[in-house]
Amino acid sequence: MNIRCFQRNFSAALPPLVPLQLPSPMETHLWYILPDEVKSVALLNQYSELLSPCERENVNRICGDQLKKRALLARALVRTTIARYQMNCEINPRSLKFRKNIYGKPEVEWQNEDNFSPLPLHFNISHTTSMIACGVTVNVPIGIDVEEKQRRIKNNITAFAQRYFSPYEVKLLTAISDPEVQCQEFIKLWTLKEAYVKALGKGFSAVPFKTFTIQFRAPAIRNLHPPGISVSEASEEIVESSNDPTNLTNNWQLALLEVAGSHYAAICMERDKTVGGEANMPMKLTVRKTIPFVEDVCISGTDAVLALGGIIEQ
Repeated sequence: MNIRCFQRNFSAALPPLVPLQLPSPMETHLWYILPDEVKSVALLNQYSELLSPCERENVNRICGDQLKKRALLARALVRTTIARYQMNCEINPRSLKFRKNIYGKPEVEWQNEDNFSPLPLHFNISHTTSMIACGVTVNVPIGIDVEEKQRRIKNNITAFAQRYFSPYEVKLLTAISDPEVQCQEFIKLWTLKEAYVKALGKGFSAVPFKTFTIQFRAPAIRNLHPPGISVSEASEEIVESSNDPTNLTNNWQLALLEVAGSHYAAICMERDKTVGGEANMPMKLTVRKTIPFVEDVCISGTDAVLALGGIIEQ
């Protein structure tokens, strides 16, 4: 498949996106797309039309059709996801502009217009070779990470953990005798730490994994609860600074999911202090699988989403 020269003469205009309400306080909307399921070159060409000239140029510079395709899908997913959340007027995904903070984390650069109030929306994106995901919150920062469950670690896991993880986390991993279980727990922990660093918006170089520990202080929740049912006993995630073990923070909530039976997804969001003073208000989660402009499927409450840890409410 050659995606280098995106055509402009498609057969039909793109249909409108179905508008959605913004996530409620302490709620995350997680959208994901599976690149292997997007096979139409015409659809990829249409996605290309959503990109800015600079984005399109960057995508076309990438060598390799599959890498190029994933980069295109990532940008299209971000634009179409954000454009769904409409308040004062319809948002055209083509019109969205982005900027990066000093550490490189992207954010929306809303245009100041008389008839439009900027949305208090935060987003973050993550991708593997087989999944691209975008998380959305309001008022509070979010970080997400997705990893393949079958990801192979070439290095010795214990040695790799000693290089990147805190002593507490290394101790937990080395206590696992089964190599496959140890590998899975390593991937889960890496995914959680990646999401936390991305939520901070500073990146790995500014916040090395070894400088903090993530601890779950209650049994993991094994299944998503049915719609409308709250989690009455919330687990607590504490981020501990390795440089100062007395410096604990519960300003962040983390959740770990298994998605589509093939991936781990971690979500980290800052606690919303404006929500009635509820320090341990449960995180809410809605997960949707999408092919933008083709299909959107809510998979929350199905076997396609399994909560492995964190505070989850559907």
